[in-house]
Amino acid sequence: MDLQNIKGIGDKTIKSLNKLNIYNIDDLVNYYPFRYQTYNIKKLSSVSNNENCTIIATVESNPQVFYFKKNFNRLSFKALSDNLLINVTIFNRAFLKNNIKIGEEITLIGKFEKLKNNFVASDIKLDKIDNNTIEPIYHVNKDIKNRTLIKLIDNTLAINKEYDDYIPSEINDKYGFISKYEALQEIHNPSNIKELKQSKLRLIYEELFIFMFKIMIIKKRNDSISLGIRRNVSQTQVEEYIKSLPFSLTDDQLNAVNDCLNDLNSDKRMNRLILGDVGSGKTIVAIIAMVINYYSNYQSAMLAPTEILAKQHYKNILNLTKNLNISCELIVGSMSVREKNNIKKRLENGEIDIIVGTHALLTDDVIFKDLGLVVTDEQHRFGVNQRTSLQNKGKLPDIIYLSATPIPRTYALTIYGDMDTSMIKQKPNGRKDIITKIKKNSELKDVLYHMLEEIKNNHQIYVVSSLITNEDDNSDLKDVMLLKEKMDIAFNNKVNIGILHGKLKNNEKEAIMNDFKNGIIKILICTTIVEVGVDVKNATMMVIFDADRFGLATLHQLRGRVGRNDLQSYCYLICDKEKERLNVMCESNDGFYISQKDFEIRGEGDLFGTKQSGDMSFKVADIKRDYKILLQAKEDVIKFIDSNEFRYNNLYRRIVNNIDFLN
Repeated sequence: MDLQNIKGIGDKTIKSLNKLNIYNIDDLVNYYPFRYQTYNIKKLSSVSNNENCTIIATVESNPQVFYFKKNFNRLSFKALSDNLLINVTIFNRAFLKNNIKIGEEITLIGKFEKLKNNFVASDIKLDKIDNNTIEPIYHVNKDIKNRTLIKLIDNTLAINKEYDDYIPSEINDKYGFISKYEALQEIHNPSNIKELKQSKLRLIYEELFIFMFKIMIIKKRNDSISLGIRRNVSQTQVEEYIKSLPFSLTDDQLNAVNDCLNDLNSDKRMNRLILGDVGSGKTIVAIIAMVINYYSNYQSAMLAPTEILAKQHYKNILNLTKNLNISCELIVGSMSVREKNNIKKRLENGEIDIIVGTHALLTDDVIFKDLGLVVTDEQHRFGVNQRTSLQNKGKLPDIIYLSATPIPRTYALTIYGDMDTSMIKQKPNGRKDIITKIKKNSELKDVLYHMLEEIKNNHQIYVVSSLITNEDDNSDLKDVMLLKEKMDIAFNNKVNIGILHGKLKNNEKEAIMNDFKNGIIKILICTTIVEVGVDVKNATMMVIFDADRFGLATLHQLRGRVGRNDLQSYCYLICDKEKERLNVMCESNDGFYISQKDFEIRGEGDLFGTKQSGDMSFKVADIKRDYKILLQAKEDVIKFIDSNEFRYNNLYRRIVNNIDFLN
């Protein structure tokens, strides 16, 4: 059945639904509410002054609209509730005027100003809502309203009652789950809280079961492949290269190097995740792996999410392999066609040993003579298809993923169950812990004095805001532009201050970052664009405004931009609101500890601080909140795969056929 067969859906509505990534019936019924609104209807006589409440009222006068300021209006009318005639006011709802008619019962949600006999509504429902109604609230856009989406989903569920059930029947029986159709009915139109919880549990389990099935079937397939590239590089060769480095490696780094060496010397294809804390030195492990690959006369490719990071890696590789006869090149989008074509030709001829690049590496005309190793930095920034695109350019290249998102080991081993994992917790020798302090806006003068001290010592500073510009006049949030103005005044325009944000063009971003790296810019005011990977060793202070708006994982990533040297570094978290959660940042510099605390404190939310576009996007499940369900699903999946039942299940055969295996 197609969308246009559903009552209420025409060409215009289909376009609106497409904007929500809804293209078919399954997309529509699996577009779940992100929260629910419950209504406790009160009698007006029992409501206190300025109390938030929900009441039923009858419209007694035609509504009037008053316009003032730009894009601002007030709609007012009289209504009768509990035998009391009241004035009703709601702002910026002029479009409701023609729908509010005398004599009709409506539901008012808002605050009752008893002394003024005035009800200031935050929302108006154009019908009478029953007490204890549970209303689903969806993410919608300006083209489609919440009420419309509710009606379309109800219409769909009324005429189509057959939906793919991915939970095997014996597991459905084991846990006594309600049917798939019942679960969909309840999640979109809850009868009560108990039934809603049952439906969510069933849908969460199903989603995690599918997720773990994909991971475990990939692992089973990878473990069975013994056609990888077998190298024969000795431990002595690797140790000699490590001794030539201008620094010593930590035990964790050495263990990760040994993991890579063992993988590269085996005939099993490597599929390894190097999971490290911020600034723990993951990149050098990847460089050593590429050197091992070079010793065996194979080419390596390193994929980075941004040009800034790609160029940083390129320079590091050149510096750390200058005593070897390694040919390393860079390919990024901003290069001229002529430059790129020249590099592609040399790459195909085997004249380049290591290529570092961004998405420019993924185009079909990038061809290798003998690709043996692919390194993907910040792997969560790339979707599965993008990563697979590069891996498929070789016959069967080994794979290393780098991730600076520290998560507890038990979670990592489950979530990345299809990969072997090396963890790097230790910081490079000589690094000092970053001193972190929480300050209120009223204490900003202390922070500014400290900033001035660091600048006098010829050090540099990051200042982070969550906003580029603040378009909400009533908000106290600090934006990049405002901070630039205020800091120019604070430092009498004598300090070179730059700004960096996502709306700048690539060449502008690059010029600003180069000026900061070269010490021309002393204070860089920016958004979270600097969260990952940027390495400016002279930066010794991070100041984060409105720190309460960020998750601990993001704060830790931001803080990790400083302290990348043997100098004492500092981080100031500026906020006037809650402090308890932020105290974790003052207690520890250990990203794995902070990650665990983030799990415990926040409970719900995205595992990585920001929603990922790749493999970790769930519709109803939440890895943190539902981790125990995930573990149970994993156990059930292993039994399901071992029994070979999936081979006779059409839904799972389809999943297997659609998986992009490493080869």
